[in-house]
Amino acid sequence: MSEDEDFARAVALSLQGSAHSSANSAALSIDHQDDNDDDSEARFQADLARAIAASKANPSPATSISTLSSDSVQVVDIGSTPSSAVATGTHSGASSTFLAERAQLEKERLARLKRLNEPHLQSTEPQPKRRTLSGATSYTPPPEAVPGRRGKETVDAAAEVFWDGELRQTANMHVEPGCNGEDGTPVFRLSQIIGDKSQIELAIISTYALQLSWIYTFFSPSTPVVLVTQPAPSESGRATIKEVLPNWIRATPFLRGGRGVMHMKFFLLFYRSGRLRIVISTANLMDHDWRDIENTVWVQDVPYRSSPIPHDAKADDFPVTLERVLYAVNVAPALATLASTDHPNIPLSALRAGALRTRWDFSRVRPILIPSIAGKHEGWPAVLKTGHTSLMRAVGQLNPQKWAVSLEYQVRTGQHRPPHGLQQGSSIGTYSAAWLTEFVLSARGASPEAWLNSPKSRRVGTSPPSPDTLKILFPTRDWVRSSVLGEAGGGTMFCRKNTWEAAKFPRNLFHESRSRRGRVLMHSKVRASHLDSDVVEVKKDQADTIGYVYVGSHNFTPSAWGTLSGSGFTPVLNVTNYELGIIFPLKNEAEMKQVVCYERPPRRYGARDRPWIQEESEVFNGE
Repeated sequence: MSEDEDFARAVALSLQGSAHSSANSAALSIDHQDDNDDDSEARFQADLARAIAASKANPSPATSISTLSSDSVQVVDIGSTPSSAVATGTHSGASSTFLAERAQLEKERLARLKRLNEPHLQSTEPQPKRRTLSGATSYTPPPEAVPGRRGKETVDAAAEVFWDGELRQTANMHVEPGCNGEDGTPVFRLSQIIGDKSQIELAIISTYALQLSWIYTFFSPSTPVVLVTQPAPSESGRATIKEVLPNWIRATPFLRGGRGVMHMKFFLLFYRSGRLRIVISTANLMDHDWRDIENTVWVQDVPYRSSPIPHDAKADDFPVTLERVLYAVNVAPALATLASTDHPNIPLSALRAGALRTRWDFSRVRPILIPSIAGKHEGWPAVLKTGHTSLMRAVGQLNPQKWAVSLEYQVRTGQHRPPHGLQQGSSIGTYSAAWLTEFVLSARGASPEAWLNSPKSRRVGTSPPSPDTLKILFPTRDWVRSSVLGEAGGGTMFCRKNTWEAAKFPRNLFHESRSRRGRVLMHSKVRASHLDSDVVEVKKDQADTIGYVYVGSHNFTPSAWGTLSGSGFTPVLNVTNYELGIIFPLKNEAEMKQVVCYERPPRRYGARDRPWIQEESEVFNGE
């Protein structure tokens, strides 16, 4: 079983109840990616039953879940059997009002499904007879056509905004007292990130593991939502769009041979004021991720331009990369479907080139977007836009001169030493020395051209990096057992026994991952690169940067970051997963301490330490 299949097991953690404690926590149930559709549908229907029961208790049209299709997205396995039941009822009392409303909306849903079944909407690209995605014929409403959409830096009443971006940990019910913002270090809650749901005109949300009825309650029933998630096993990796709830379109990207995962975690929230909120997260859309384990979230608000700017075909910045990501994960046909059915005035009705950049002002966005797009990428122009080589490119973009010199800062010994790299993650892959070397090159901002031009025998026979260069942070078995939730809380941490015990596995690089906020486990994916503490000579024009930090969905695996082959003239990067993160520079140790979620310096594994391995857990194996 690969690390991707391992990760696919973490899909039903929150269905054990709404609260956990170290005294009464039972093993969190784990489902496999190849579970059958019937089991997935049963789980989904149970989930929906709870949501509908809540709606009956509060049948207001503004808050009730009036109709929920069983064309469902449940965690990884997405049920594909449509419901044939249509709710009926009388008009007496709150319950009958709910049922009548549900019946009417069910009729409307079936009408929409009929339209979606028309041949021209079955394609992932709409036909020109409808509104197309091309710049010449696509429909994008002018600002004045959308009520309430105003100009630059206009905000919703009482909204908390982050024009310069904000990186925080998520709130957690198990951290030490005072560590949920009371100590002056603010945290993010999902309700705070989304804000006033009545003000959202359009939401594009992405997750790997999913609890649909839970995330549904964070949005108004009338809000159009594009949900990007993992394809069902039965879909064999095909790109699809599908209405799963009223006003909700599920989009899945293409996966070669059905392998790999759509692992990105992001939000694009379009508010009635014109403001766009971008969220890059390490958390899945499950209550467990936002309550019981620690995650990291970056939030950036982007103002609507008072007037559009001309499209720049040569631009290659944050919004251009974001548009490329949306195309890759199949958002374009989902938006076109919404715009051509019930929502013609959504603020992003088509993904034409420059759709984001020309209408929203990204000038205050400082991080660089780091995507991994599943597929085979050939030639430098393509290779530099994805995977660990996009990380290499970003390190250079932050400041080419500084980062080139930072690899050779002089130290007391008179030798040259590159920045240290620390990689915190929740899933451990299979590492060859060659892959670790190519990743470290990219993480330093060094071109792999010479590496690719060296003989293959030399690359295969290379030695792995030393712990002075690369530290891999992962919880030990003892740390998981002593955490608040104990072994039952370790369901999203993956290291396989045969991987750890392989003869050439780099066990000497492992260091213990411990949260700074107490005995909670971390799902955060953070890579910090910094200079050694004994640097004594730094040139004057370099003194304002000590390293950088990456935050996003990438685990430290070849599937997430890609594997290089080919030559220095024609490189090839093969990427298995869809991933997304950001990178930004750090100016001093205070900033490093603020953004890094784990204890520093991390403790190296001792002779008796062993990583957390679910196969060895009595809780997960019922021994």
